[in-house]
Amino acid sequence: MFSGGLKKAVKVFVFLAAIYTFLLSIHLLSSGLKRLGSGFVKSLISSTSDPLTGLFVGILATSVIQSSSATTSMVVSLVAANPAFLPNAVPIVMGANIGTTVTNILVSFGHMTRRKEFKKALAGATVHDFFNLIAVTILFPIELLFHPLRTMAIFLGNEFAGLGGLTMVSPLKLVLSPASDFIVSFLSQLQPLWFANAAVIAAAIGLLIFSLNTIVQLTRRFAEAIQENIFDKYLFKAALLSFLIGLLLTAIVQSSSVTTSMSVPLVGSGLITVEQVFPYVLGANVGTTVTALLAALGTASKEAVQIALVHLLFNVVAICLIYPFRFVPISLAKRLGELASEKRKYAIAYVVTAFYIIPIIYIILTNWGG
Repeated sequence: MFSGGLKKAVKVFVFLAAIYTFLLSIHLLSSGLKRLGSGFVKSLISSTSDPLTGLFVGILATSVIQSSSATTSMVVSLVAANPAFLPNAVPIVMGANIGTTVTNILVSFGHMTRRKEFKKALAGATVHDFFNLIAVTILFPIELLFHPLRTMAIFLGNEFAGLGGLTMVSPLKLVLSPASDFIVSFLSQLQPLWFANAAVIAAAIGLLIFSLNTIVQLTRRFAEAIQENIFDKYLFKAALLSFLIGLLLTAIVQSSSVTTSMSVPLVGSGLITVEQVFPYVLGANVGTTVTALLAALGTASKEAVQIALVHLLFNVVAICLIYPFRFVPISLAKRLGELASEKRKYAIAYVVTAFYIIPIIYIILTNWGG
C-alpha cells in the first residue's frame, strides 16, 4: 500500500515537473526568438505602409517572436509615440492573432511519431488558427472599407481617457523567470551573440520535446486508467466554462501561446475533443488582449488605448460572428489533421507556407515595388 502510494506520488511529481519544464520551454523559446528577432520585428512593424502589408507584417512578426502580446505591445508603443500610425496598426493586430497560433502547431509536432495522436493534436492546434484566418477573411475587408472596429475603439477610447498607470504581473513569469534567466545568462556567454541566442532556442526546443514526450506518456496512461476524467467532467464540460477558463488563465499568465499550447497534449491524448477545446482557445484570444490594454493604459495615450481596444473588439466581434458556425473551423482543422497524419509533410508545408513564405514574399514584393 505504501509502495503504491509512493509510486503515485512520484508520478504526480514527475508530471508536475514535466508541466513546469514544458512551460519553461515555451518561455525560453519566446525569449530566444525575441532576442534574435526583436530588432528585425520593430523595424518591420514601423515600416508598414499599406493595410495588406500590415496584415502580413503582423503574421510574420508574431510568428518570429512567438508572442502576439509582444507584437501588440510594440504596436501600442508606436501608436503612443506617433498617433498617426493608428490606421496602419489595425491590420497588424489582426495579423498578430494569426501568427500567435504557430506555437500550438509546433507543440503538436511532438506527437508526429504517433499517427492517431498527431491527427488529434494537430486538429486541436489548428482549430485556433482556422478561426483566426476566417475572422480576418471576414473582418479585414469590412474594416478596410467601413472602419467599424476603429470607430467603436475611438468611442470607447475616449471613455478610457482618464485612466492610466495600470500594471499587472504574470505569476507564471515570476515562477519561470529564475530558471529561464539562469539558462539565458549561462548560454549568453557563448560567442558570437547570434550563436548564443540560437543556443537558447535550441535548448528551448530540446526541453519542449523532452517535456512533451513525458506529458503525453503520462496523460495517455491517465486517460486509459479512468473513463470520466476531470477535464471532461468539470473543466471542459460546458462551452461557457471552457471559454472563461481560457480567458482568465490567459489574462493572468499574459500569454495565449502558453495557455493554448497546454491544451494540445490533452487533445492529442484523447482527454478532450477538438469541439471542447474550441471555446477555450476563443477565451484565450480575448484574454491575450489584456496585456496590450494594460500597456496602453500605462502610456496615458488615447490613441494607444484605441488600438488596444481594436484588438479586443476584433476578437469579440469575430466570436459573435463565427461561433454559431463553429463546425467550419472545426471541420477544417480535423481535415488537416487527417491529411497530415497520412502525409506529415502537409503539416510542415502548411506552417512554412502560411506563416512565413507568403508573408515574406508579399512584403519583399511590396517593398521592391515601392
